[in-house]
This record gives sequence, C-alpha cells and structure tokens, in this order.
Amino acid sequence: MKANENSLRPKIGYGIADLYGGGAFLIISILFIFFMTEVVGMHPLAAGSIPFIGRAWDAITDPFMGALVDRTRSRFGAKRFYLLIGSFVASFTFMLVWVSVGGGPFAQYMYYLIAFLLFSTGFTIVMVPYNSLLPDMVKDYHLRGQYTGIRMVFSAISAILGGLFPEMIISRYDQASTGYFVMGVVFGLIFFVALLTTFFNTYEYQTKEEKTLDRPSIKENLYVFKNRAFKMYLGIFLFGQGSVDFILALILYFLTYVIVREGQYTVVMAGVLASQLIAMFIYQAILKKKSKKVPIYIGIPIQMVATIAVVFFAYEDAPILPIVIISSMIGFGTAASTVTPFAILADLADVDELISTQRRPGMYAGMATFSRKIANGLALGLVGVLLWVFGFDSDLDSQASLAIFGITFMFVVLPLIFLSATLYFTKRYPINDETFGVMKEEITRRRNGEGKTTNPDVIATLEAITGYDYNDLWSEKNVDI
Repeated sequence: MKANENSLRPKIGYGIADLYGGGAFLIISILFIFFMTEVVGMHPLAAGSIPFIGRAWDAITDPFMGALVDRTRSRFGAKRFYLLIGSFVASFTFMLVWVSVGGGPFAQYMYYLIAFLLFSTGFTIVMVPYNSLLPDMVKDYHLRGQYTGIRMVFSAISAILGGLFPEMIISRYDQASTGYFVMGVVFGLIFFVALLTTFFNTYEYQTKEEKTLDRPSIKENLYVFKNRAFKMYLGIFLFGQGSVDFILALILYFLTYVIVREGQYTVVMAGVLASQLIAMFIYQAILKKKSKKVPIYIGIPIQMVATIAVVFFAYEDAPILPIVIISSMIGFGTAASTVTPFAILADLADVDELISTQRRPGMYAGMATFSRKIANGLALGLVGVLLWVFGFDSDLDSQASLAIFGITFMFVVLPLIFLSATLYFTKRYPINDETFGVMKEEITRRRNGEGKTTNPDVIATLEAITGYDYNDLWSEKNVDI
C-alpha cells in the first residue's frame, strides 16, 4: 500500500493486530492455570511449571526471531512477511492449548507442555516482528504515540473480548472441556483475521543506508542491556505488566474462593475492561502532546489505591458494587502499564542507531518479548507455587482459611510491589519529546558526516539516554558487548 503516515487506514491496520497480542496473552493469563487445575485436574505445581518451562524455550526463540527479522529481506518487508506466516501459525497453535486430552497424568502433562511451547513459538513469530514494525513505519515522536494509542484501543477491545466472551462461550456447554475447545477455535479465527488485516494495511519504509548485518550472536543480543534507555524501559514493561499478570491469574480464584461470587466474574471483568477502554482513549489524547511517561503517572497511583481497597472487601459475600468500582480503578491503571511501554519501544531503535550506527528494531523487540514472557512465566509459576504453599486444594469446593488468606495476599501485595517498581523505573526513563528531538538531531548530524557536537547540554542528554560516554557513540564497535 502507499505510505501515508497521517491517514486512518495504516493506523487501524497497525493497531488491529493487538487483538491477538493482547487477547491471546490475556486469555492465557486468566484461564490457563485455572483450566489446568479445575478442568484437566492437574496439580497446581505441575500446572505452574508449564508456562515456566515454556519461557525457558523462549530464551532461544525470541532472540533468534529478533535477529532473523533484522536480517530478512522481502518484497513485503521483513516484519510484514512474518506477520503473514504468523497469522496461520499463531491462530492454530492457540487452538491446540484448549484441547482436552485423556490418558494418565504424565501423558496429559506432556501434551499441554508441547501445546504451550507451540503456542509460545507462534506468539514469537507474530509479536517480535509486530513490535519492531512501528519504527520502520513512522518517524515522528508524537505520531508514533498516536499509532501506539490506537493499538492500545484495540488491545483494550481484545481485553473485553478475551476477558468476557470466553466465560460466555464456556458456560453454554455442559462439559467445560467442550466449552474451552470451542472458545479456542472461535478466538483462533478472530486472531487469524486480525493478523491478516494488519498485513494488508501496513507498510515498511526501506532506507538507502540500511546495512547488511553480520551473523547473529548471543553477545549481540546481550548488548541491549548496555543501553540505558532499554534497561529503564524493561523495568517499566516487566514490573507494570507483572502486576497485571498477578491480577489476571488470581481473579477467578479470588472471586470463587475469597468472596464466593464466581457468578459475578463477568460483571467484575466488565468494570475492569470498560475502564481500560475509556483509559486508552484518554491516554491516546495525552500521547499526542505529552511525554509517553504521563499515562504511568496518572494510572498507577489510581491502581495502587484501588489495590489497597481490595483488603476491605476480601470476605465472603462482600457487596459487589464496591468491588466493581475498585476493579474499574484497577483497569484504569493496567491500561497505563500497557500503553506506555509499547509507546516507548518504538524509540529504542533510534537509540541503537546513535550508539552503533545500526538500526535493529527486531533485536530489541525480540529481547523485550522474551523478557516479557519470562516475567509472565515466572509470575504464573509463582502463583502455582504459592497456591501450593498456602494449601490450596482444587478438589475442595471451599478452601481452608490459610488458602483464602494466601489468595488475598497474592492478589494485593504482589501487585503493589510491582507497581512501586514501575513508578521508580518510569521516573528514571531518560526519553521524552524534548530529549528525543535532541537525539534525532544528533543522528541526522552523524549521518551527514558533520561530526561531534561541543554543546555540553546535548552531550549530557545523549549520555543519559544511552549510558555511553559521548565520545564512544556512533561506533560500529558497539554492535555487541
């Protein structure tokens, strides 16, 4: 398609793929362990170990995919080429996770482990190139924020679909196993259409100065951790999203066993998801004019207050209205934890160019996706372990007081710790609209062969962004550690 950055078509085309990126991840986060323990009947420790092992597999696939994307040349563009392939792989592997299989415990465990590994690989094939697409579509700082804002609106829509409709589908069937399978098929088809739509309605700029990269290495991928902006970004991303992981993984347990209102799941999730959608529109307007850190400063304090308020309603038959209000406030915060990291990610390719003269958005997206999935696996694994430690027993209709306390403790304390860390790293993140402009001017000057600046303010800004001494910037020696 013809590139027109300001038109609505590429903005929607870019954003709609996050129906998969947000939806698939959300459904897995909410339902996977619950499906394993309540439907399959797997021990919580075994159930929690599957995503944990899956993330070890990601240690291989995500960095490899990032390097592969940066080295791929295609008439479709490297990122869009993999979106085309991934639309088929990702949708099919998502369906496999929700197939109920018989056999003994070991056979069941091996099936779901393999299915999860395949799903995770499909997720990698799609999300690594997708997360590295925006730097090659849009150059302007605020316009990138607009694209990200629209993407996050679709992410919020995917959250509504993924948070509400699975339960509606599953509940229509007498056999929960059948309901989960039908849910997997329905959402697999939705994801397939969304990803194909993105492929046909996006584009990639081809730059004349694009370099042929050497063979990828482990050292090259580890290089991203020398980039100060990336390290601060990773803190925002992992701790912000980690707080969401705990909420999603535990909300069914909290409703079912702590306040004993399992039937109110749809109402509570509607509060979370509706507020997320509203927040995304608000944050999108903010991103057009303000720093990409502002949504965090607005949303996270609101979420922290709401999380503390949960303690006062953590008892059986607690009134549902305050819980819906609290969940809506939490949704406003979780939206911020989503929109800011994805808005920031697009700028890291520019930091890479300033450091090394190369643009490797795929490598950064690969390491970010890998780190995110590792954190998600650790979070889900920790939930499984702590459920066991607190004496949770899936065979019981009502849990012991220690197990109920444990669920409440995890639902409140763990998110608060992670949200505090998110604010810390956001404060330290060095790029805003002003410093981004300074960086882009430096890159343009270096491309034109104009050499180094002597302006001490510019030098200090660039060193704060990159973590490198100014005299060491713009050097091909910096391509790895």
